[in-house]
This record gives sequence, C-alpha cells and structure tokens, in this order.
Amino acid sequence: MKPFFFILLTMILTVGLFAGEVGSECTFKGKKLAGKVQFVSSFPDFKVQIVDSFPDLKVKKVTSFPSDCGQWQEVTSFPDFKVQIVTSFPDFKVKYVDSFPGVP
Repeated sequence: MKPFFFILLTMILTVGLFAGEVGSECTFKGKKLAGKVQFVSSFPDFKVQIVDSFPDLKVKKVTSFPSDCGQWQEVTSFPDFKVQIVTSFPDFKVKYVDSFPGVP
C-alpha cells in the first residue's frame, strides 16, 4: 500500500511541475503563441489565466501583423488558435503588456 501512495504522490508532483510551461520557442502544445486569436467560451485550444505577476507569457495586443512571440491580434473568424479565459486550472498564465512581449 505504501508504494502505491509514493507512486501516486510522485505522479501528482511531476504533473504540477510541467503545468503551464511555455517553450522557449514560444510554443505550447506545438502551436506558436503569436498570431490571430479568438476568445471563446468553449472548445479552446488553450485555457489561459490573466495575472499581474509571474506569467508564463507576456502578451501585447496588436491590431495588425501579429508575427512575434506574444503578439496577439483578436479576431472573430479564422484564428490561428482559440483561447478561453479562466480563473483556475489554466494551461498557462499571461500578463498583458505594452512593450516587450514574449517568454519572460
């Protein structure tokens, strides 16, 4: 019974370490985190929490040419990826910035 709890505890701690990890190439789940984004209430590609400190990604909202890491242009159709804003259990956390977007 003890080995079972040890294995279970190890699995829980390991999953917690990797949650919210944005790659240094500015990707998550194989998708680049720059481009046209559609905010949805269901069936998102990513669940995101907006924070003021310790973000996984700094995001700058732009109106055109969202090509660099962390630059998001909000659209209502033909997005590069879909995002749902949540208050708990996000895939990763973002902070909106006016300059220097990207992986902190």
